[in-house]
Amino acid sequence: MLALNRQKQIVKIVKKTHVATVSELASKFDVHEATIRRDLSALERGGLVHRTHGGVVLNEDVSSEPSFHERETAQYQEKQRIGAAASEMVENGDNIILDSGTTTLHVAESIIDKENLTVITNDINIAAKLKSANSIKVIVTGGQLFPDSFMLNGMITDEVLSTLHVHKAFIATPALHHGKGLTHFDEQLVPAKRGMIRAAKEIIVVADHTKIGGISLHKIAEPKQINDLITGQEIEESYLNKWQDTDTVVHLA
Repeated sequence: MLALNRQKQIVKIVKKTHVATVSELASKFDVHEATIRRDLSALERGGLVHRTHGGVVLNEDVSSEPSFHERETAQYQEKQRIGAAASEMVENGDNIILDSGTTTLHVAESIIDKENLTVITNDINIAAKLKSANSIKVIVTGGQLFPDSFMLNGMITDEVLSTLHVHKAFIATPALHHGKGLTHFDEQLVPAKRGMIRAAKEIIVVADHTKIGGISLHKIAEPKQINDLITGQEIEESYLNKWQDTDTVVHLA
């Protein structure tokens, strides 16, 4: 069997079983394990699979995400830790952007006691969380309200973001990959996230470990555009190693 055909069959197997070992695949195709390892390396370079110790899993193709209320409770303690770690990167006097999301909501909770901050957000929940912070000026971008997530988005949001210059932007995402970068399944949300990235000197992605390794349809930013990644200590070791090989500084919460 030609290598290309064998690699296509490997992808089909992993789609069905979700995970496979090198020895299982070598036995299946009656080839040496070294041959399978070369196949897996080629598939990983193409972004189709992710190699683990002794095996392979399918790269997560993210085409949707749970409802806001489901996301609000998922990985709750991990997101709290990420929020606390993110707050350590916020200095008094900073101008920052907080992207809409359940993880950035924890960032907002953790910065309430900071002084002389300006926080720009497209998230009604974040704005409400900061309403009683005496030393934080809150600017809401405006835009069309997405009632399921309390996010503001659209042309007005994009226009406001295009006028801003901030120290740091904390970006949320459903999918982050060391090779493919920051991606999203919904093209409507891409312009605002790109606008936040253009507006900031420093780009900090906050994402729980379940988002790491995911790939979605629409690219927002290359890995090299991300200055810092804050994720949970639950991150898979192989993904951590891949990110540590990039220029992005990884912080484990």
